[in-house]
Amino acid sequence: MTAAAWTPVDWLVVIHHELLLFAGLFFLLGTLDELAIDILYALGRVSGRIRTPRIARERVEGQALGGRAAVIVPAWQEHAVIGATLRHMLRAWPQSDLRIYIGCYANDPATIAAASRAARGQGRVRIVVHSTPGPTTKADCMNNLYRAIEEDELREGIAYSMVVIHDAEDMVDPAALPLFDAGLASAELMQIPVMPVPQGASRWVAGHYMDEFAESHGKAMVVRDWLGTGFPSAGVGCAVARDRLAMLDAQNGGTGPFDAGSLTEDYELGLRIAQDGARTAFLRVRGEEGHLVATRAFFPDRLETAVRQKSRWVCGIALQGWDRLGWTGSPLDGWMRLRDRRGPLAALVLFVAYLLLLLTGALMIAESLGLARYPVLTPVTEWLLLANAASLLWRAAFRAAFTAMEHGWAEGARAILRIPVGNIIAIMAARRAVVQYLASLRGSMVRWDKTEHYGHPSIEQTSIGQPPARQQGAA
Repeated sequence: MTAAAWTPVDWLVVIHHELLLFAGLFFLLGTLDELAIDILYALGRVSGRIRTPRIARERVEGQALGGRAAVIVPAWQEHAVIGATLRHMLRAWPQSDLRIYIGCYANDPATIAAASRAARGQGRVRIVVHSTPGPTTKADCMNNLYRAIEEDELREGIAYSMVVIHDAEDMVDPAALPLFDAGLASAELMQIPVMPVPQGASRWVAGHYMDEFAESHGKAMVVRDWLGTGFPSAGVGCAVARDRLAMLDAQNGGTGPFDAGSLTEDYELGLRIAQDGARTAFLRVRGEEGHLVATRAFFPDRLETAVRQKSRWVCGIALQGWDRLGWTGSPLDGWMRLRDRRGPLAALVLFVAYLLLLLTGALMIAESLGLARYPVLTPVTEWLLLANAASLLWRAAFRAAFTAMEHGWAEGARAILRIPVGNIIAIMAARRAVVQYLASLRGSMVRWDKTEHYGHPSIEQTSIGQPPARQQGAA
């Protein structure tokens, strides 16, 4: 039968088969990629090269610093959360050699007022108002804070040894600052894990961040650190040596250490520092009670805001990153950058997979009506389906285990059910990211496409020293 004589059902059968091969092959490639990380993680754990040491919190928290530390917090329309964040930071980090710089804009008086109320009577806080109306970009706001640090050093005759980067909604860990201070002896960029805070009103959208960060910051990032390939900064819970920022500023022609033209300046920061040959370190440490030393953060709790946030990540990392950072470095560096930039392709494959579910249902209905026979699978197709089914079970088990380590087995079980939620968000974000990227190629101005925070009732009650209960015996 010629193609011209095919019925719509015949075309449906052919399309189903081709899409099945496409999705099956690319899922298999993704499986091999993740399996390689799993094997490396297992080898690192068995050999002792990957481990999570424990510390006595009472000996670390509040410990005097060996040098001066500055914390920069860019804030645009963050009046709902900046006060609670600043009050908690001042309590958690009482060190006298710490100064907190809050970056605000003159056309955002609500954030200035909220930060001012929280800083009242505190000599360790400086509110820096940008001369340009907001929003500019997050990196531009951070560069303005960097200039304020330079001004203070010159005016007061002081020198900071490190700069810690945080977002306006972060709940910092009391042990993190002393650990950063000690780490300066061996690394110029240090990152601690990020732990999304459970939000009871958003078990699925906000909850899927818990699963992704638990696995990424429990496995993938520690493998990258072990391999010495360099890793992207998370943009929060990150400390950089003051001298290294000065070098980056010089490399950028004195415009500031952070690239104001990037949507993901935090991602680029870590890779650029490693690319320059500086030592970086991913600090994964637990207190003696077993709780992870991490930055607790509130992530988007609605589908729309989650898609907006992730589209910025995909556009900045996968699309802009290709242009801006290229493929320099060792083969291992290239592998990790390929992993970072797989977002759009992964979203396409996921979309095809969900489309296949619909096509399969349509063919089954057509067969039941006697309109067509469901296509017989070839041995290759059957093998691909079996391999990918086994991979799905393996990935779900890993996701559940890492989530359970940090948030308990109830959340670990939910992590499996949240996999489709994360997939749908990834598909929607990739589509939006491509549109953003094409607009940037046409000269569209890059602006701070920030995540909105509407206030969280539990933010003041979040206890970083005693985070939510988790299973003992975690890695």
